[in-house]
Amino acid sequence: MSWKITAFARRPVIEGALLAHEDAWDWDPDIVISGSEIAEDKPDDWQLEAWLPRKPGKADKAALAGLFGGSPPPFEIEKLPDVDWLTQSQQGLEPIRAGVFHVHTPDHPALSEGGIRDYCIPASQAFGTGQHATTAGCLAMLTHMKVQGVVVRNLADIGTGTGLLAFAALHLWPRALATASDIDAVCVGVVEDNAELNGVAMGAAPGEVTMLVADGMEHPLLEARGPYDLVIANILAGPLIGLAPDFAKALIPGGHLLLAGLLESQEAQVRRACRLAGLRLAARLVNGDWSILWLRKRVGIRGRKARTGALAEWAQRW
Repeated sequence: MSWKITAFARRPVIEGALLAHEDAWDWDPDIVISGSEIAEDKPDDWQLEAWLPRKPGKADKAALAGLFGGSPPPFEIEKLPDVDWLTQSQQGLEPIRAGVFHVHTPDHPALSEGGIRDYCIPASQAFGTGQHATTAGCLAMLTHMKVQGVVVRNLADIGTGTGLLAFAALHLWPRALATASDIDAVCVGVVEDNAELNGVAMGAAPGEVTMLVADGMEHPLLEARGPYDLVIANILAGPLIGLAPDFAKALIPGGHLLLAGLLESQEAQVRRACRLAGLRLAARLVNGDWSILWLRKRVGIRGRKARTGALAEWAQRW
């Protein structure tokens, strides 16, 4: 990506633009955007960044301006060096501890500690090295689910990226069938390399990871291997809302759904879509500005509630 457009505004304005982007079904896939706070000491001052593989034209600028509802902030446009910015941004990241997991890049040593599963995830073109709040939050929630007695025999990780969450789930439930998928074909090689590096078996048998290229739940093998005890999806709020009925359909009664990639401000919309699909909240945690949701598919006749109990009170802030 050789060009970047940056817009600075207050957090609600940038979040509104991100929501508009998720709803833009005709968005140019060559334009990749993200939003973030500018500095930790200024949590309400945010920026929207857009990366393009070309010099921005009038149509590109108009598309970005349209995300702000007709009142866009000023844009800063800059040409960037020829660098893989996703990989570059992940290099040198500090290791993280989340639940029973320790995740680090090759720049840091493994953690030799009893009861801790160590993963080395190199910086790559796929999302999910563990340092992002959503991935770390999923690792913590998966650990909590295991502690709460959840049993998983068949799982799917949708939008797997580096494969880390599929690996982690298989560590917690080592006899499960595990299916990982991503819409980006580059993730196939990334997952295979990371599996070899971390001693994770690839294949179709219990205890192995099967990797697919799929858009959401649309793949014959994803359908054939269901229904699932656990579906993980760390993607974006818009796709989570759209996929809620498909996730519910893919789960066994009482099955578990772990969602991430949504801002706390987007949580109500995601939970509403899940509720309409027959999914009920079991627990949630908030890591920074990001919500991580554990939901369960309703069991039995109408009105019967899934057993959530005190779980819904767990880790309102993490």
